[in-house]
Amino acid sequence: MPQQAMASLGDMNDDGASTERAFEGEPLPMLSETITVRSIAASLVLGTVVSVVAMKLNLTSGFLPSLGIPAGLFGFFAARAWIRVNDAFGVPHLHFTRQENTVIQTCVVACSGIAYSGGFGTYILGMSGKWGNGHVGGDEKNTEEPNIGRLVAFLFLINFAGLFMIVPLRKVMIIRHRLTYPSGTATAHLINSFHTPHGARHVRKQVLTLFKSLGATVLWPLIQWFFAGGKECGFRVFPIFGITAYRRGFYFDFSTTNVGVGMLCPPMITISMLAGSILSWGILWPCIETKEGQWYPRNLEPNSLAGITGYKVLIGVSMILADSLFTLLTALVRTLYLLHKRRSRVQTATLTERAIQSFDDRRRTQVFLRDRIPGGVAAAAYAALAAASTVAVPRLYPELKHHHVALAYLVTPVLAFCNAYGAGVTGMNLSTTYGKIAALLVVSSWVSADDRGGAVAGLVACGVVAAAVSGAAESMQDFKTGYLTLTSPRAVLVAQVVGTALGCVVNPAVFWVFYRVYNVGGALDVADAPYAEAYRGIVMLGAARARHGLPRHSLLLCQLFFVLALALSAAREVAERRQWRALRYIPSTIGVAVAFFAPPKMPIGMAVGSLAQCLWKRADRGGARTLSAAVASGLICGDGLGSMIPSMLAFFKAQAPICIKFLPQPVNAELDAYLAAHPLPLGRARIIGPRELS
Repeated sequence: MPQQAMASLGDMNDDGASTERAFEGEPLPMLSETITVRSIAASLVLGTVVSVVAMKLNLTSGFLPSLGIPAGLFGFFAARAWIRVNDAFGVPHLHFTRQENTVIQTCVVACSGIAYSGGFGTYILGMSGKWGNGHVGGDEKNTEEPNIGRLVAFLFLINFAGLFMIVPLRKVMIIRHRLTYPSGTATAHLINSFHTPHGARHVRKQVLTLFKSLGATVLWPLIQWFFAGGKECGFRVFPIFGITAYRRGFYFDFSTTNVGVGMLCPPMITISMLAGSILSWGILWPCIETKEGQWYPRNLEPNSLAGITGYKVLIGVSMILADSLFTLLTALVRTLYLLHKRRSRVQTATLTERAIQSFDDRRRTQVFLRDRIPGGVAAAAYAALAAASTVAVPRLYPELKHHHVALAYLVTPVLAFCNAYGAGVTGMNLSTTYGKIAALLVVSSWVSADDRGGAVAGLVACGVVAAAVSGAAESMQDFKTGYLTLTSPRAVLVAQVVGTALGCVVNPAVFWVFYRVYNVGGALDVADAPYAEAYRGIVMLGAARARHGLPRHSLLLCQLFFVLALALSAAREVAERRQWRALRYIPSTIGVAVAFFAPPKMPIGMAVGSLAQCLWKRADRGGARTLSAAVASGLICGDGLGSMIPSMLAFFKAQAPICIKFLPQPVNAELDAYLAAHPLPLGRARIIGPRELS
């Protein structure tokens, strides 16, 4: 191609919708102008607030949508508020840049992300006595109660390795292979738009909408508490489908968290969970319950694996394992294929392809490569962190031995690379999949041979692997955001380290409040943390402790649903690759599997959110596209913060003054007749249950 043609093509790329042209006149801030007292202070406050929200989500639904957009919004608002206060008192301040906004967002996401990667709703609860002796089997050797001091130490040991592990590969993935990293790219575009005049007006509207949604939602749990003065009282038990369906768990509980998650999640996930709830809670469990006395003994404890709980745990676990294995294999094959394809493309790259890079690409690459992070330093940091964990983790959890931890850190870099590369293509963080397969089953089986607490060992090993693998993927997402906002890689790494350190302290404290206060109020049970039971079930199978005394036909049903889950996953994969229209009608395997553990009220609440989103799009597509994420974030954040109000009231033994209860029509008629014959004194009225009537 002639040079004139190449130049004209390059000009076409430059003159298109260039982002960096709008910021060309702004000087790049130094590291000291990016990591400021303002950015650190905002990150500390916002990281704590968002961690409360993330913890509530993790302990209820188990789903944690991307918090990058809310973190970017809150970071922009907090910094602007700081500037206005300084202006009011005449205090000089630095100009607020998109690079500083990126640092705040990165720090907040790193802090709140530990609520998920730290395993508070999965393996930490899975090894506790509530999910051990009380729910899915185990003994004293296979349970460990959460301890806040041990949790802080454990998180500090395992959550930094992933940050340094992937640093030497950042150039390969972002510059050479030009991976997308959808979450990081979307966050970067959002931050870039904030710092334009039009974007500033746009974000003010979004922030105002978010705070309206948040303010109304924070008060809703308090309103609900006033009408919950007894068992099964209040609006958390609203039998919208009738009393019979309510007894099977199908009711709407007015949880704004589930509604907000439904607005953010793809509709197919919600539909899949509804289908799974109908299949399991509506059809399968009632049918198995009719076999009591034939397939399993009568009068067992409600959570005994020898009874109905054994079917629930094992069938759901088999589906999750099938989907995890299929996802892992397809991710590995896809990663190897894309590596080969991109390597061939890079090797055959010509001078023409290099010359036609856009202005944005050239500018971003120049800044990204300007501040070097020596690969040797990163590798030495990973080796030191791995050595410290190998020595210290077995002291915290004696069930896991030194050679188990050392082996985990030898295997983890390969898994982390695969996960980070896959996240760059699909945006999916499969750290829990790698943790379940690589640690739960392997380590628990290995340790249990000597009867040394294989369940706890498998769960702790899962945490070691999942934390490092997740940290690597999230770190690359942040580097991609920094690349697109011209933020120094060193600033991004510092923000990740600060946010991770903050999260290792804040999240155990938040979890401890939820765990203790909810235990006093009686609100936290197995239905609120579905993945804790799933993880416990998987590790008990690996430790070979749940195989004795299982109910009849349970293994046969496990094999059947394992095959069905594999077929469903394969059908979705083929339909997606060949772009079949039938893809929209094939449910998500993991969505169906999670519904086997989660109560139907969760997918019902998500369905309400999806329906509201659909109706909003039909009425005002532009407004829904612009403000729906802000409304959903407000619903989620408000419920997370507002839930602390009734929890504190329960902690101080406060009693709700009113009880609203829904009764069947015949019982209500009997109650009316009883109250007419036995009027109660004014001021002492109360609801009388059916047992008192009899």
